[in-house]
Amino acid sequence: MGAALDHGSGADAGEFSGIGDAFLAIRDVGKQFGKFVALERVSLNIVSGEFVSFLGPSGCGKTTLLRAIAGLDPPTVGRIIQAGRDITALPPAERDFGIVFQSYALFPNLTVAENIGYGLRGSAWPKARKQQRVAELLHLVGLADQIAKYPAQLSGGQQQRVALARALAAEPGLLLLDEPLSALDAIVRLHLRQEIRALQQRLGVTSIMVTHDQEEALSVSDRIVVMSQGRIEQIGTPEEIYSAPASPFVAGFVGRSAHFTAKVHTPAGHITAHGLVIPAMAAGPLLYGEEVEVFVRPEDVELYPLNEKSAGCFEAQISGLEFLGPVCRISLEANGLRFEADVAPSLTATLGAVPGARLLARFRPERVMIFRTNG
Repeated sequence: MGAALDHGSGADAGEFSGIGDAFLAIRDVGKQFGKFVALERVSLNIVSGEFVSFLGPSGCGKTTLLRAIAGLDPPTVGRIIQAGRDITALPPAERDFGIVFQSYALFPNLTVAENIGYGLRGSAWPKARKQQRVAELLHLVGLADQIAKYPAQLSGGQQQRVALARALAAEPGLLLLDEPLSALDAIVRLHLRQEIRALQQRLGVTSIMVTHDQEEALSVSDRIVVMSQGRIEQIGTPEEIYSAPASPFVAGFVGRSAHFTAKVHTPAGHITAHGLVIPAMAAGPLLYGEEVEVFVRPEDVELYPLNEKSAGCFEAQISGLEFLGPVCRISLEANGLRFEADVAPSLTATLGAVPGARLLARFRPERVMIFRTNG
């Protein structure tokens, strides 16, 4: 992936520009394993109290970046500044963070209380203060009645709560979460992600979570860093990432979309694909005949019976239906163009939505996402 990284000495912490009020500043951080470049000089600022998710597919560099921040795998190039201190070369023990792993990493021979208090040592944590802190955390994570149990006696969700309490025990300035929910079943995952977010907001601890689960990232984050092939594709709020993706990769990775190529058509604000002329506001400023990539989400497709003609509609045939609870997802095809539409289950009968039926479809012009194929 890319050329070898330049191993230049870089700047001193005081020479960085744009750090401002950032609690954590990552500057031109890259990581190389032999000839393989896992992380290509990424930069971002994280402010105090933020919950930021690193989101992307396997191998995109998100875990490599988290490990660099933790000092578990120092970067090949670049600097990491936390609370005004250059921590790039510091070993993990000298950094101010707590970490939660996917595998819990609890000590099987220690009780819940002993696991949580394991890192509370030295003169800063006399016995009485340590016991008080452990009791506070047990209450915070809802495990006060499990104090004497061992990890093997706990459910997966309870074990992860213990791991979270242990990571927070020493009151770190930074909480790192490495795929913390991926080993749990769906219902537990949903409840625990809500608990993690509520706890983070209550404590105000700056937090970074690595995840490949877009729903997880969208639901808990203040901002999301979308990564691909060792690079940052986009940084933004969940709403920005979902509704205004900065690249075809983000549009295709976050959410579900029909993806096809088209050409800019006349009149202004239209595209043509598979012989269909489709209104698309984003095409307005583009040149006639220009080739574009198009993404349309299922919730941005409107369906009508054949007898309800409407501007911008085209005829499509239903190829399949999926009942998903709150919505029914209808798969359609028009002149070889395949797409999906989400409708309320109660509307399927009104529409006569059965496999093989024909309907009128319309893409909401203001929601059609368009990207130039030449960048």
